[in-house]
Amino acid sequence: MATASKYEVIADEVMRAVGGAKNVKSVTHCATRLRFQLHDRSKADKAAVEATRGVITVVESGGQFQVVIGNTVNNVYEALTAHHEVTSEGAASGGLLAKAIDLITSIFTPFLWVLAGSGLLKALLAVWAKADETAAASSSYAILFAAGDAIFQFLPILLAVTAAKKFKADVYSALAIAGALIYSATVAVIPNADGASVTLSAFASGGGELTFLGIPVVMVSYLSAVIPTILAIYAQSKLEKVLNRVLPDAIRNFVTPLVVLAVIVPVTFLVIGPISDWAGSGLSSGVNWFWGLSPLIGGALMGAFWQVFVIFGVHWGFVPVMIQDLSEQGYSLLTGPLFAAVLAQSGAAAAVFLKTRNRDLKAVAGPATISAFLAGITEPAIYGVTLRLKKPFIFACIGGAIGGAIAASGGSASMGFVLPGAITLTSTVDVGNFALQLLGTGLAIAIAFTLTMVLGFKDIPNKEDAEAVAGGAVPSEAAAVTSPVAGAVVPLSAVPDKVFSSGAMGTGLAVIPSEGRAYAPISGVLLTVMPHAFGIRGDEGLEVLVHIGLDTVELNGKHFSPLVTQGQRVTAGELLVEFDIAGITAAGYNPITVMIVTDDGGYAAVVPVATGDVRCNEPALDLVG
Repeated sequence: MATASKYEVIADEVMRAVGGAKNVKSVTHCATRLRFQLHDRSKADKAAVEATRGVITVVESGGQFQVVIGNTVNNVYEALTAHHEVTSEGAASGGLLAKAIDLITSIFTPFLWVLAGSGLLKALLAVWAKADETAAASSSYAILFAAGDAIFQFLPILLAVTAAKKFKADVYSALAIAGALIYSATVAVIPNADGASVTLSAFASGGGELTFLGIPVVMVSYLSAVIPTILAIYAQSKLEKVLNRVLPDAIRNFVTPLVVLAVIVPVTFLVIGPISDWAGSGLSSGVNWFWGLSPLIGGALMGAFWQVFVIFGVHWGFVPVMIQDLSEQGYSLLTGPLFAAVLAQSGAAAAVFLKTRNRDLKAVAGPATISAFLAGITEPAIYGVTLRLKKPFIFACIGGAIGGAIAASGGSASMGFVLPGAITLTSTVDVGNFALQLLGTGLAIAIAFTLTMVLGFKDIPNKEDAEAVAGGAVPSEAAAVTSPVAGAVVPLSAVPDKVFSSGAMGTGLAVIPSEGRAYAPISGVLLTVMPHAFGIRGDEGLEVLVHIGLDTVELNGKHFSPLVTQGQRVTAGELLVEFDIAGITAAGYNPITVMIVTDDGGYAAVVPVATGDVRCNEPALDLVG
């Protein structure tokens, strides 16, 4: 029996953790992540997915359970679909924005890499033309330029395939529709005033009267057309459903495409194309108008928030606008600040690589830095390094804002659809001020790197150091947080509440109380006082939450007698509240008491040390300095 590849292992483990193939409504992938739509989210074990070797993190956004893999996501996706019966079809749940993002990602991601590769080829050709003035006139240059530019000119062909799959339309009829749109600008089919055959586009632009059954046709350019193609295929899918339902079996196979082509192509020329062109041109003009008002502000906003958009997956909403710009003017001003935004993350990740003492984090930060810097793939850097540590991500956003503003102020933009990275910087050579683009990008990297190195971040201790503390050894200065109640200690992971058990709120433990008194686990000021919950901030910034019972907020204070008030200063061991365990239980609520460190105040690690039965005010958590 052949040994399973590492991609097959990842795919199998992820599939088990999301609840198996029966729990998967559909799965697709983008540049770095698997995008699951699940029947029952509660059957998916997020922690188990994130613990899978080869998985960076899990993001839940837009009704999708997104598993971030990185550059090898396509390999994992192929292994997953080859070994498990899952479909790539399905509509996103959630609101209009979620469905719009799902539509865009489903249509564009299948050919994203060839789009990016073609853009990179054009960027390299731009460098060649700058270095050698005679290059652009050579046949070698022309052949390579055709290779790099063809996908952008004939983009409707690719869109027809992916849109047809998304809308469940016939792929070959969709290709015929897209071909007809491109045909109008590429093949001479109608004589002009002097009798020479020209394309439909040339005929209309030359003053010819272009009509269909006497109805005037407003001819627009369908080369690189995005919105008209997608809408045309959507209309095709709806018409096909009607035809397949009403036509007899004997004629359906050839009459359906006949009617589809005879209806959809003219309708696109008459209605869909002009309206789509107007809408797309409006979006493009709006961006250019805003940039004209203040390119500094536009560049700063894109530079600061682009990676935030990436995190939530809404960056795909900018793709149609960018491609519309590319088809109309050959560049998109939205792309200029993105190099600073992306490469700033590589600068912050590089600083983490040099500064961290955690061997596992260093092992992630190194490759993530290279991936982000060279190829513009930032998910490994974001989820594995900068966002995980919080401050480096913020520092990178600051660098991106400053660098993006500088790049945008010079009118910089990329010629072609590229993933912003060091290699593809050459795509901005011919648009705007390339020197300002280099300055802005360089400053973004330097700012993110310097802030991370100087201001630092809360490092993650090595696993063996934390285990040593749990076993009684103290590798560095340690302080203790005491148990707020007496009773039996329960690991946080065993608490029957996902908010607490997941560790999303912080590290801690739980105690099944044996008596109805809760005491302050640290000295400090009470930030929150509710009958069932108390938040305390210590003098050094440590914040601890004591939460008595699960869902006990619904008791509205019944069975609780607080003895302190919000804003009051308390000392460790001071009585906070008395509560009736029997009354809470009789009301149908679990009285288990959870204690969580919600802000570690700069300590390197929080380690639960209490086990078995614990008494009030005995050490429960160790804080490793």
